[in-house]
Amino acid sequence: MDDFEQSIEDNAEKFIPLSDTEKNEVESIIKVANKTKNINIRISAYDIEKVKQRSVEEGIPYQTLISSIIHKYITGKLIDEKAILKSMELLKQDVYSRSHLPKSVAKKGVKKQQAVR
Repeated sequence: MDDFEQSIEDNAEKFIPLSDTEKNEVESIIKVANKTKNINIRISAYDIEKVKQRSVEEGIPYQTLISSIIHKYITGKLIDEKAILKSMELLKQDVYSRSHLPKSVAKKGVKKQQAVR
């Protein structure tokens, strides 16, 4: 059991059931949130083939993959893995280059960067 599940177990006696009105309200919110809508969209043949290939790699239907990509994009959870890896490499290079500078020079560089912020 993870920490979250354990906290539920530890606090089970504090559980207060919802009233019928509250339960209906929560159920209607969930129903609206889970409602799907069909759309038609034009996508280049190349892009759709690449999406289909990725969906096979992921083991999910391509429509589900497209829906997931859209959801991640609108919720700010879609990441550019290549950009992140490039940023990490640049940070490593910066740390490496600073570690080979005399301490007085490295500290001045940090102070200059902090002053700019």
